[in-house]
Amino acid sequence: MKFAQEFRKSLQQEGFPQKWVNSAVPYGQLKKCLKKVTNELQELGLDKDTLSQLATTPKDPSTVAFHYHLDGKTTDSKHFRPRLTFFIHLKDGVAVDAKLTPTTRDFLKKIVSRTEDISGSLADELGNENSVPASYNLEKPLLSEEESSLIQKIEVPLVFDGEFFDILQTDVSNLDALQEEEQDKLGKEIVLLGRDINMATKPSKGRKARVDLETWREIFELYLDARVFFSTLESDHGARTSSQAVEQLRWFQTQVLSRKLVHSLKLDNSRQAYTRFLSMNALLVQILKFQEINNLAVTKILKKFDKRTSLSVSRAFPVTVRSNHLLAGSVAKDLCAQMSTELISVVPQLDDYLCPICFAVAYWPVRLECQHIFCSRCLVKMSRKGERFCPLCRADVIMRASLENFDSTRAAFLREYFPKEVKEKIRANERERNREIFGPDYSDSPCSVM
Repeated sequence: MKFAQEFRKSLQQEGFPQKWVNSAVPYGQLKKCLKKVTNELQELGLDKDTLSQLATTPKDPSTVAFHYHLDGKTTDSKHFRPRLTFFIHLKDGVAVDAKLTPTTRDFLKKIVSRTEDISGSLADELGNENSVPASYNLEKPLLSEEESSLIQKIEVPLVFDGEFFDILQTDVSNLDALQEEEQDKLGKEIVLLGRDINMATKPSKGRKARVDLETWREIFELYLDARVFFSTLESDHGARTSSQAVEQLRWFQTQVLSRKLVHSLKLDNSRQAYTRFLSMNALLVQILKFQEINNLAVTKILKKFDKRTSLSVSRAFPVTVRSNHLLAGSVAKDLCAQMSTELISVVPQLDDYLCPICFAVAYWPVRLECQHIFCSRCLVKMSRKGERFCPLCRADVIMRASLENFDSTRAAFLREYFPKEVKEKIRANERERNREIFGPDYSDSPCSVM
């Protein structure tokens, strides 16, 4: 099946909003315009074989070279203007190159003879790095004044290549604007959902809220493990494709259902928030998939343009058009970062509050002068051993720690959001302290009378 048919089928069957479909890359229109471009070049004696031959000629000043710049001339319009420029070695007003077809030679001769104001010699062109013809070897000594005067630049007047890139640039710009709009909408939904989950899981609101807090914590742990849209693992680092995202999202939902976490949510607001969370991820998958198929359409049409014209624009176009969204491919990374900071972080995860030494919850928390936080028990043991330096940054701060370094705000936060872990840490500290007092055989198990 040809790509044009696959592209049209994907737009129709993926359930994209009609507004998105209307904004998709007009692949069929671009193909028709490309046919006009190739016909125009052929009529001028610049068929793809001739241009390909000129592009690969040895670096010799006696050959004809050309440049094809997408942004070759600055205009008042926001759209760039493509420009095909030839550098001609003249002898008595005739383009000299035995490899050129008679048609091409005659065409260039006519252009030269009709041009009244030919811009610059090779010496002038060497002043602009981007204008140096590809067939000149800059490592060789420059041509003599007499020889350089025989090399002149002419611009081949083309019409339909401008129309082609005007359509493509306009559509890429429109898709960038559409994607930015959708990302803004989704970003606002992320913020609102984060606020709602935060309100529903405040421990101060009662037992149900505390139960939902634990459930949401487990849900988000699974979501982070799923790495739906972006992975930080070394084995598969980077953004996921839409198909990978669908697979990972399906795994996440299966895990939530198997653990009956949705049924564990006690508040209606929490259950509604979970439904919104799934819908938000489904929308992000759609945005990612729409970006992929349009990005592929742009890549395909540019490769087709190069194949039929030998003008080599596939690499130049993405740089020239300066697409910040469609061709940049950062939608998943950007929105995942926002979800981490404004949604998932509203439900505190235990891993973020562990003591770096004992890997239990850092209670009682002591904030050193270097701003690193440890549990008081670990710092007491370090100071008894005479250790002065922070284990993380090696700052000389441990011996200067006192009651003033106790972080009461963090302690209150830990008691509120991690009550079980705090109680366990207090019991563990008591057991360790009693072993130091009564010996290693001490046991806190209750006495039994036989």
